[in-house]
Amino acid sequence: MGFEGADDLDKEGQKLPPQSKFRYNSPLVQVGLIGLVCFCCPGMFNALSGMGGGGQVDPTASNNASTALYTTFAVFGILGGGIYNILGPRLTLLSACSTYVLYAGSFLYYNHHKHQAFAITAGAILGVGAGLLWACQGAIMTSYPPPNRKGTYISIFWSIFNMGGVIGGLIPFVLNYHRSEAASVNDATYIGFMVFMSIGTILSLAILPPSKVVRDDGTKCTNIQYSNVTTEAIEIVKLFLNWKMLLIIPAAFSSNFFYTYQFNNVNSVMFNLRTRGLNNVFYWGAQMIGSIGIGYIMDFSFKSRRMRGFFGIILVAVLSTAIWAGGLANQVGYSRGKKPEKLDFKDSGSDFAGPFVLYFSFGLLDAMFQSLVYWVIGALANDSEILSRYVGFYKGVQSAGGAIAWQVDAHNVSFIGQLIMNWVFTSVSYPLLIILVLFAVKNEGEEEDITKGKDVALGSTKEVA
Repeated sequence: MGFEGADDLDKEGQKLPPQSKFRYNSPLVQVGLIGLVCFCCPGMFNALSGMGGGGQVDPTASNNASTALYTTFAVFGILGGGIYNILGPRLTLLSACSTYVLYAGSFLYYNHHKHQAFAITAGAILGVGAGLLWACQGAIMTSYPPPNRKGTYISIFWSIFNMGGVIGGLIPFVLNYHRSEAASVNDATYIGFMVFMSIGTILSLAILPPSKVVRDDGTKCTNIQYSNVTTEAIEIVKLFLNWKMLLIIPAAFSSNFFYTYQFNNVNSVMFNLRTRGLNNVFYWGAQMIGSIGIGYIMDFSFKSRRMRGFFGIILVAVLSTAIWAGGLANQVGYSRGKKPEKLDFKDSGSDFAGPFVLYFSFGLLDAMFQSLVYWVIGALANDSEILSRYVGFYKGVQSAGGAIAWQVDAHNVSFIGQLIMNWVFTSVSYPLLIILVLFAVKNEGEEEDITKGKDVALGSTKEVA
């Protein structure tokens, strides 16, 4: 593993004495720590984005900054797994988290000077950092836990991470509570985001390399040592020929595409400033509920891992259809050329309820959909080195979808057109995920038999030699 943990020569699967769950080097603590890092950095970024337009009355600067962000994110998301394998988690996360502080600062600057250049540049730099952070996070979240509890650990991470969105939603809600007619958030809102992001940057130094993490049964998480640029470049190219990754593409592409519609064209268009902050508290809170629910299903609903995968995909597909249908019913009531009167949580009475429940449901679906995809990716392998590349590919394609979505909105594509695109993209992904689970995901017993067979084969080779 690059620069970290290279002197640790223990082999994967080596048994050590049983360990406590709450050790510093346990998977639970390390997944919790990466959750706290993401609570502070992308969690606060989500709260900032969730207000629509980055908290500004005119979303143009935010749309252009987000396009730059997701364009570089698409590239460095794919490269991020290789960079993580070379540098290790601490250096990767430290450099990545610092870019979030810069991005929030660029909107503080924009609040006073209304110059887009800084925000767009900061967005492009953040795309580099986000690609590195999410590749690192994905490797930790999918490879550190025991194979039969990956859904649980994904839900733990997702809950901690989205608590950042909840707290981040409270910041603009509280600081702008008495500004019901305000258009743009005040300086204190951006400063609050920057403080949390700075804390996350420092906290990233607490993350251990995978070779130093020990599971509760005493087994080591990985035996990765050094990687190099040539190896990682070759492996990244191979991802584009990997049939498993090709089946992931529609799910990856759609999983950030819908944010533009939900944030800009539902939350920002339908609600006033303080209510948007309150909505985000519940949007990200719904994500915590959704991740816990789908995590339980993916680990405990059936004995067979493959059956759990099928059930989870079908359940999310049904909920997705119902929620997007509700979105369509809401969308026919307004358009880009005929925007509704802004709703306020105190003054709008029953008119507030329906759109609020819809926005809450969007958050619920987002967490269930993304946690499901992470579970499927985690079920394809157990090795941190492989999973960092898989997650990096997923995040790269996801970010390409996000970049396109922000420009779709910037070019004034109709609201209902954007809704239909989101509904179609997510719906296409479900049958492909079922095919992936059918042919690529092994049940735990089958996986153990394969591993034992490999060990026997290796042992026989050594005896002959």
